[in-house]
Amino acid sequence: MTRMLIVGPAGSGKGTQSKRISEDLGIVAISTGDIFRVNIKEATELGREAQGYVDAGDLVPDSVTNRMVEDRLTWEDAKNGFLLDGYPRNRTQVSALDEMLSRLDVSLDVVLELTADREELIQRLKKRAEIEGREDDADEDAIRRRLEIFASETAPMIAEYDARGLVRRVDGLGAVDEVNARIMEALKP
Repeated sequence: MTRMLIVGPAGSGKGTQSKRISEDLGIVAISTGDIFRVNIKEATELGREAQGYVDAGDLVPDSVTNRMVEDRLTWEDAKNGFLLDGYPRNRTQVSALDEMLSRLDVSLDVVLELTADREELIQRLKKRAEIEGREDDADEDAIRRRLEIFASETAPMIAEYDARGLVRRVDGLGAVDEVNARIMEALKP
């Protein structure tokens, strides 16, 4: 049973590796983006609340995100372990996750950080924009802003988990299978 987070800057391979880790370890991969999409599509109370912010062009506040994540962690498929991708993103959300896990009487086992050279990430994201048509990856200035936000907001969160002895760092660059092999090695007890 493994309960873990996967973190890293945009383009480090979190989404791709989350799917592989989920299969390898037999745990559910939970993406906050997926949680938002499901709640909005199914017009749940939280989904309607989130949709109001999205429609106004605002970021969904932590309070709504936290409630969605906590709800998702109570689903049956998360009882035997999970991999959270995209949450928490900042120290405020770390505190909220700590409280959620305490209420569920579980704890995190590991925080997997995928690392990568900044310029390599920019090139990788621009290539992804061409291949997948992702407009959010097409603008180099926008990519640099996302990487700066990661450095200013998410890096302190990672440092907090590092102080708890939970972080395992893995180079996220290379072929998918190579990165996955490094991850599985890093996750060994």
